[in-house]
Amino acid sequence: MPRLSLLTLALLAALPLYAQPATDAPATSAPQTAGTPPASDPRHSDTGKDAHVKDLAGVVVTASALQDTADSLSKPVEVLSGARLDENRAATLGETVASLPGVQSSNFGPGVGRPIIRGLDGPRVAVLSGGLSSQDVSTVSQDHAPAIEPFLADQIEVLKGPSTLLYGNGAIGGVVNMVDGRIPEYAIENGFSGRAETRFFGGDQGGNTTMARIDGGSDRFALHADAVYRHAPDYDTPDGRQRNSFIDTRSGAVGGSLLGDWGFVGLSASRFKDEYGNPGEPGDPALGERGVYLKMRQDHYEAKGALRDLWGEGNGLRFSFGHTGYTHTEFENDQPGTTFRKNANEGRLQATFGSTQGWQGALGMQASSSTFVAIGEEAFVPTTSTRAYGLFGVTRRSWDWFQLDLGARVDKVKSSPADGDSRSFSPVSLSLAGGWKLNAQWRLTATLDHAERAPVEEELFSNGPHIATLAYEIGNPNLRKEAANQLELGLHYQSERIEGSLSAYDNRFKHFIYLTDTGNTWYWADGDQDLPVRQWAQADARFRGLEAELIAHLARTDQGDWDLRVFGDRVRATLSQGGGNLPRIPPARLGAQLRWEHAGWRAALGATRTSRQDQVAVNETPTAGFTLVDAHLSRHFDTGALSWELFADGRNLTNQVARVHTSFLKDEVMLPGRSVGFGVRVFF
Repeated sequence: MPRLSLLTLALLAALPLYAQPATDAPATSAPQTAGTPPASDPRHSDTGKDAHVKDLAGVVVTASALQDTADSLSKPVEVLSGARLDENRAATLGETVASLPGVQSSNFGPGVGRPIIRGLDGPRVAVLSGGLSSQDVSTVSQDHAPAIEPFLADQIEVLKGPSTLLYGNGAIGGVVNMVDGRIPEYAIENGFSGRAETRFFGGDQGGNTTMARIDGGSDRFALHADAVYRHAPDYDTPDGRQRNSFIDTRSGAVGGSLLGDWGFVGLSASRFKDEYGNPGEPGDPALGERGVYLKMRQDHYEAKGALRDLWGEGNGLRFSFGHTGYTHTEFENDQPGTTFRKNANEGRLQATFGSTQGWQGALGMQASSSTFVAIGEEAFVPTTSTRAYGLFGVTRRSWDWFQLDLGARVDKVKSSPADGDSRSFSPVSLSLAGGWKLNAQWRLTATLDHAERAPVEEELFSNGPHIATLAYEIGNPNLRKEAANQLELGLHYQSERIEGSLSAYDNRFKHFIYLTDTGNTWYWADGDQDLPVRQWAQADARFRGLEAELIAHLARTDQGDWDLRVFGDRVRATLSQGGGNLPRIPPARLGAQLRWEHAGWRAALGATRTSRQDQVAVNETPTAGFTLVDAHLSRHFDTGALSWELFADGRNLTNQVARVHTSFLKDEVMLPGRSVGFGVRVFF
């Protein structure tokens, strides 16, 4: 057993000694009494009740401009928190959020999973931590993992559709924001709290994950520390071992804040280290060849603060600044191959204004600078510096039955390659949204967005063999801005027994940027094979889709509460001229889950059907459908000032052959077969 797992188990055993109230605690921090569950346990709070995603609608969405609750937003948003988040935590961010309607995950083995929102991914989906970009290189190639650790999330927010107003042109498809609390914004209740967890896996997917988090302080300051260790060897599939699919992850952070009625100001420092295999290049053990694997390290430093009620109640100022140093090296047969480096700075300043004649609003600015460097035989993108600046404003007016949201943003983006001419772009984004309360149960929403995106460095300047995707990629330095015009209609229903939502959207792109096969090949001497030549191109395109979710509270009895959740999604993406299909579009899904809860026990059994994807692009092969059956069982109980949870999970219980259509490796890589996991978590 890894040393960190042993240390965490020792911490779990010793917690009762340290969780007793301090006799010299200050008067402003009332001690916990015996039998009072800890504040760190979300199952004992109103917003963290053990329920489905929609039951968490009252939670504050920090990625919104006005710090709204989810049920007050006119734009589509999902929030994972509490028990639901615990059940969905996985090694990657994409896999963690993939159970949400309209959200799926990319796949390049278990170490890589980036969120795909409504068929859009890569540089069109902003991955944030605490409202700032993750600043990794996961958009450059599908074998690059996001530098995000889902096991440290307090909640994960998914904004579907264009979110360019707040987060710039890189959010034209949506936003996934992880809230981790590394910079505390409020005093720690009772002066000390935390949680720890260790879980082990068996069956076709082995390994373990261990995490611990501690928060402490007073009403004037707060400190935070966290750590995660993950180890998973190569997993098995129904057809045998998936070689070179291992993961080893280490992550940790420290942070602290000064607090007061005026607001807060704080600092944090974190490190994310990841090592994982590329199952598309497994090597040849018979010849003593190890497969290709990647070693990543990211150091991130952040300052954040807020000044509250500066010029009246509800008015305030928030700021944040982050510096990131990122590097990863791809090893071939244990020899360093290509190294990718990125240094980035990002800052945000936002002022919010309380109600003035019924209007609320926010104004802000954002600036970022980054330098991307690739060194080695797979350096298919040249050294590139990118500078971006943006100004945005949003406003809202609410009546008893109607809510109106307006917003605008303008950006300036300049990309400068080391060996070529610079390109500058000025994206402009506009948004109009409304929400109608038809009656106490029904609500109708409508959103009209115009969003623009500047091309990124790999789309503009790539030129060389990209071995991870086994292709020769050619950029286009003459690409124009990509523009999207989206209309979305949503219908929401909520009563004591039923909660449901239905969304339909039509997103029309002008100058959509995509990677297309040219039909030519390039001979790769080291691999002794011909690689397809793919080139970044532009054409008008159309994305339209449906998403639906229904939660029925079937029964509330002395023997337990029964809930049924049903969801489905479908996206269709085609070129406007000729109607040709766009490549690697996620297939339609339909899922259901039955849940039971009683006296601290919780059980769930669910199945998700992923349809066959045969609406494919030229030179793209179809992917067969599959059904994954999952199960969960847990027991939650309190012992004095501690809360405990014992749990077990089953994945792919029917041992289905499953391939991810959005993956470049779908013909070589399957998802794991039948697997089980079990563990313990404690809140203190």
